[in-house]
Parts: sequence; C-alpha cells; structure tokens
Amino acid sequence: MRKILGYILLVLSCVAWGAITTLPFFDISVGQAAAATTGLIVLGEASFFLGVLLLGREVWEKIKALFKTNRKEEGCD
Repeated sequence: MRKILGYILLVLSCVAWGAITTLPFFDISVGQAAAATTGLIVLGEASFFLGVLLLGREVWEKIKALFKTNRKEEGCD
C-alpha cells in the first residue's frame, strides 16, 4: 500500500506541474493565476518529496542517476 501511495504522489506532482501550463487559457485575473501557480508549485513539490519518502532510498538513487552526467564524456575535469 505504501508503494502505491508513493507512486500516486509522484504522478500527482507531475500533474500539478503540468496544470501550471494550462492557467493562461482560463479566464482568471493575474492575482488568481499567481495564487494558483503558487499553490500548484507547493502541491507538486510536497507530493514529489512525500512520494520519494514513501518509496525509499532506491527510488531516490534512480532519480538522482537520471540527472548525473559523466564529466569525462563532456570533457570537463
């Protein structure tokens, strides 16, 4: 059950970030759009980190590996 909830939270974080891109298409004021954007960012970040906490260190290491670069291939020392 813990893993299922963790994966649901990870998907929810992606949905929250994706929802930010749809805000300009709604007929809302700038203040409302700013508030909605802030709320969606907080929701996305919180659900991401809670999902990673529920899934454990193994998933966190896989996520970190996606963003690591091999410096020798890029020519950096």
